Order: sequence, then C-alpha cells, then structure tokens
Amino acid sequence: MTKDVILSIRELDLRFNLRGRVLNALRGVSLDICRGESLAIVGESGSGKSVLCKALIGLTDANGYIAGGEIIYNGKDLVKLKEDSDWHAIRGGKIAMVMQDPMTSLNPLITVGEQIAEAVRLHQGLRGAEAEKAALDYLKDVGIPEPERRFRQYPHEFSGGMRQRVVIAIAIACRPEILICDEPTTALDVTIQAQILRLLRAAKEKYRLTTIYITHDLGVVANVADRVAVMYAGDLVEIGLCEEVFYDPRHPYTWALLASLPRPGDKGSRLYAIAGAPPNLFQEIRGDAFAPRNPKALKIDFIERPPYFEVSPTHKARTWLLDPRAPKAEPPESIRRTGGPAL
Repeated sequence: MTKDVILSIRELDLRFNLRGRVLNALRGVSLDICRGESLAIVGESGSGKSVLCKALIGLTDANGYIAGGEIIYNGKDLVKLKEDSDWHAIRGGKIAMVMQDPMTSLNPLITVGEQIAEAVRLHQGLRGAEAEKAALDYLKDVGIPEPERRFRQYPHEFSGGMRQRVVIAIAIACRPEILICDEPTTALDVTIQAQILRLLRAAKEKYRLTTIYITHDLGVVANVADRVAVMYAGDLVEIGLCEEVFYDPRHPYTWALLASLPRPGDKGSRLYAIAGAPPNLFQEIRGDAFAPRNPKALKIDFIERPPYFEVSPTHKARTWLLDPRAPKAEPPESIRRTGGPAL
C-alpha cells in the first residue's frame, strides 16, 4: 500500500544566533508524516523536538532561521513562507498546536467561551449565535462539565486539567488537518493524564486528525502512538512503528532511553542512567552525536556520521552498529530480559 504522506520534511537545518555564536538546533532532519497517523517524537530535553514542530507552523524564535531543507505540505514548501501573513492559511486552519503550558496559551482577560468562539469565527466563518453554539459544542466534546456555565468563566476559574481541555478545544475548533501536541500531559496527575490522552484519541477519530506528540514520557507514547521518532542532538536517530521501537530498538540511544525506565519487580536494583551529557550544539559534531556516551561505540562513530540502515520497511536507525561489517552488539540486559520496556 502506498503511503499517503501529508507532510514531508527533507534535510531540515535550523540554527539560532546567540551572542554572536551559531547553535545548530536541527541537523538534516528528514521525516514523512502520513495522513491519519499518530506520530510521537521522543527524546531528552534540548534534543530539538519542540524546535522541529514549531518550525512546521512558522513559530521559530526571532533569532532562529532555517539554513537548508524543505517542509512540503500540499505541494507547498513552507520554508519559503517568510511573513506572518503568508502563514495565515496554514497556522491553525491546517496545522494547529497545543502548547505545553495551557495557562500561557489562554488570555486571562477573555472568557473561555469567547476564546473558542474566536477560533470558530476565524477558521469556520461562523458568526454570532452560530459561533457561540459551535464553541459550546467543542466544550462538550472535550468533556467540560456544565459547559453553559463554564462558557462564561475565565481561565483562572479552571483547574489545570480543565485548562488543557480548553486549549485542545480551541485547537480543534480551527479544524486543522494536523494537530501537534507539545507535552500535553505535563504537570498533570496520572488520572488526569489518562483522561487527556483518551480525549485526544477521541478527537483524532472524530475530526480525522493527523496527530504529532512531543514528549519524553514513554508511557504516553505507548498509549497514543502508531509510530515513534527518537530524537537526539537535533537529529532523528531511529524511526519505526511503536512496537518496533519498543520491542526491537536498534540505536544505542534508544536502548539507553528504554533501559532508564523503572521496572516492576526490580526493587532494590540501581536505576540505569545515561552516562555523560548531550553534545555542545554550538560546535560541529563529527560522526554519531551519541558516540561519546555510547559504551559500544565503534571507531567510525567518532569520524563519520552514520546513514540510516533499514531494519524493516517501516523501521530504520542511524547507527553504524547496523552496518553488515560491524561486530554484533546486544541491547542492555534489562531490555533483553523483558523483551521490551515496562510501561
């Protein structure tokens, strides 16, 4: 079956000017996103997850710029859009984003209902009572109790979980094709996290969304993702179906992430920690960026950047350990013992 690619990222380089120095935030990122799928982008803080997704909607910080590559959506290269006015047809109406902190996404001086109605007016063309009715329906869709009363309230009158629901309602009111969720369950307790994830899955089905999740929580990934892209130092080092990445990981960084998870039944054992620190992105990176932290690194890892090696038609990883000439290397014993992560 031919993939129906809705968004194609090709060799994307994104940099920031900081006090006269250049930080290489994204280093040749390539990724196809398929219509209707749920893709999770995972990696530690600073790996480039949020920077990548903000580039998809033209929200790169003022000191950032795209030095090369393409972002193709509906045959149009979004990299070539330079002005905010050029983005109006894309941002929100085609690609929407649920930001990490709902309190900073909402205007404290405007009622919740009016903020949703504004999105309806801008992206659906409804006015007056029709816009208010649609906004009320979105409040119901995201599970807000007593929506008629809540419609007239302000963000500070809502709990954290309720505010997150409102932000999701505003995003889907824009009627996008692609919904990006940046750490959608951060700072929420476990029960509320589960509710928000169920809500996002239901919204995906009802509105036929393609969803992209930015997260470092592998438990969230297991609940929502069809595919997983593992990011490290501004590059995608492994991409595959959720089951492939969790149960047959091939990049040493993916091994380290999975080995770092606490496991039931391992009471008293030392929790695995990844040695060292991420590379300095102000400096040129030679070879595999993870090599200095990888106890199984080969000499070539410090010299030449590895290409992608195909594990299956849906699974690939950027590591020299997959080269047919490389010595056989096994993942950590904790992953081999359980056949995957304990989630």
